[in-house]
Amino acid sequence: MIVVTGATGNVGRPLVAALAGRRAGEVVAVSRSAAQQPAGAGHQVADLADPQSLRPALEGAEALFLHDGGAGGQALRAAEILALAEAAGVRRVVLLSSLGVVTRPDSAWHGGVARAVEEAVRASGLDWTVLRPGAFASNAFAWAQSVRTGRTAAAPFGDVGLPLVDPADIAEVAALALGEDGHAGRAYELTGPELSTPRERAAVLGELLGEPVEFVEQTEEQARAELMGMMPEPVVDTTLAIMGAPTPAEQRISPDVEKLLGRPARTFADWAQRHLAAFR
Repeated sequence: MIVVTGATGNVGRPLVAALAGRRAGEVVAVSRSAAQQPAGAGHQVADLADPQSLRPALEGAEALFLHDGGAGGQALRAAEILALAEAAGVRRVVLLSSLGVVTRPDSAWHGGVARAVEEAVRASGLDWTVLRPGAFASNAFAWAQSVRTGRTAAAPFGDVGLPLVDPADIAEVAALALGEDGHAGRAYELTGPELSTPRERAAVLGELLGEPVEFVEQTEEQARAELMGMMPEPVVDTTLAIMGAPTPAEQRISPDVEKLLGRPARTFADWAQRHLAAFR
């Protein structure tokens, strides 16, 4: 049995679908609500902020996909979750972490909270694998309404590129690490195959939609005000720093997706084509 936490998220949802297709009846999807899951997967309502609520899902499991809690600023009680998992018979854990753990060690979130979760996983005694993705292609969902209603897309730093990763690629790598040997003690950096700027992404959406999408460059102050409604201030600071002044490591195109999956990583255009309905 494989347990997937964060099962309704950008990575969790395609991961549950991939695992359920291969191991029907052997996947438990965990989320905070009773959202419908793909056929072939069981479902348990639990909250990572309450480790004891995971007990029913972990019973009889052999592998766990652990979401790091996201950049919401709340420290995950990882050691307690992992102790419960080990007691239930789990022997393998795959952690969804962040590239920022290594590129932004001074960040309160990445260098503090997220790093502490990684350390708990490595100290757990389980066979562990850490996935460190960079920025997600799915962040473009923030443009969905403005593209639908006005064919505009607003963002700061319009000509700064990052190698955005498709969450479906993260999910496929996670499925491998959860289901086969050879990944214990490994940390994989997951990126897309090319640098992509906000201006270029707006143009890609316009091409796919068949009509132009105007890119509107925000000031850093405008972007900050928007992000403050979604995440704590220290996380906003780091996010803007990565978007506006990425380090060489944050712009590096990692070979890990292609090495692990045996094919090139998906581009932003690949992601946008699959999710075009959200922007029509």
